[in-house]
Amino acid sequence: MKSNLRNEIKSYIVRSGYTMQEVVDLLSEEYGWSDSVSNLSNKLQRESLRYTEAVQLAQVLGYELVWQRQTKP
Repeated sequence: MKSNLRNEIKSYIVRSGYTMQEVVDLLSEEYGWSDSVSNLSNKLQRESLRYTEAVQLAQVLGYELVWQRQTKP
């Protein structure tokens, strides 16, 4: 299950046209994150990304996290 979340986030990075290094650089400039790719990669691997970090990551990729009520089947 862990690799699914990591792979999903990495796919958003690729679809946005960025490399991991470019994303880390943007996060470092905008939000003061560590400029180490391994730090982001480890957070994704361990699934220890905080909600605020997920929001910031989405923003630098040009996405918005939206809470949407599930529809009942």
